[in-house]
Amino acid sequence: MDRMTSLRVFREVVESGSFVAAAERLGLSAPMASKHVAQLEKSLGARLLHRSSRHLSLTEAGTAWYEQSRRALDLLDAAEAAIGQTREAPRGQLKLSAPVWCATARFARVLADYRERYPEVLLDIHLENRKVDLAADGYDLALRATQEPSPALIARPLCRVPFFLAGTPEYLARMGGVPALPAEVARLGAIVPSYVALDHLALQGPGGRMFPLRLTPVMRSDDTTLTLHAVRAGMGIAFMPGWLLEDDLAQGRLVRLLPDHAPHPVTLFAVYTSRQYMAPKLRTFIDFLGERLAALEPKTAPVPATSSRKPRRS
Repeated sequence: MDRMTSLRVFREVVESGSFVAAAERLGLSAPMASKHVAQLEKSLGARLLHRSSRHLSLTEAGTAWYEQSRRALDLLDAAEAAIGQTREAPRGQLKLSAPVWCATARFARVLADYRERYPEVLLDIHLENRKVDLAADGYDLALRATQEPSPALIARPLCRVPFFLAGTPEYLARMGGVPALPAEVARLGAIVPSYVALDHLALQGPGGRMFPLRLTPVMRSDDTTLTLHAVRAGMGIAFMPGWLLEDDLAQGRLVRLLPDHAPHPVTLFAVYTSRQYMAPKLRTFIDFLGERLAALEPKTAPVPATSSRKPRRS
């Protein structure tokens, strides 16, 4: 049997969850798809799939083989597309890391629209407030909100993400009212990210003047959603992305503090390891995000010019 076909069959079986679905997508019979995977297991000397009448799952060896073979097939597909030998639509699994605060209706709508346009791409999204190792952890792409992305990765700016300092009206009243100046914020309790240093925080006020900001932690958390719930519960104030706060601010459940002051601008970047032979699924997803997120961005808050430098790569 053709080894390349066997690799593609195995990938389809894993991503579709069944031999029947994989066979249909590849124009094979289900028994033939099963034979391809069996031949692959025989040649490797390892079982790749746990099989039952109702369920398929990867073995430890299968997980390792899938991650490596998937990337190899993506590279081949991208190389073929680059020289015009194929016009296949983007397809396959796209493994993505993104901040926890991307779990919003706005971002979900963007994902749904992308899936509608490219129905053969399976989005595998991991929300986490840590910097994953793209190559070691098998990620195709990461979304990172930062002022300066790593020079070791390709980084494409997508949109500016405003961060607001907010608390509930009840909590602020209980603590003596809404602060009028950055220096007054220290009297309030704050829920702060466990991964952020608090030593050199500052806000830019009217006229560009910088003001030091001191936060008094009452809780640390690495989960932005938990932080939002803690603020809603009246535990304290917090800096949070505007994407999470839109409804609460509009409905008056939260109050934005110091609206004339803002932290340094943060840009959401799409970061990946190499621009050479980009798989169609990766290229189209990044292009789609860039188009949609830029369109949603307030016209008064453009992506900072310093972020539009040519991406660097290692």
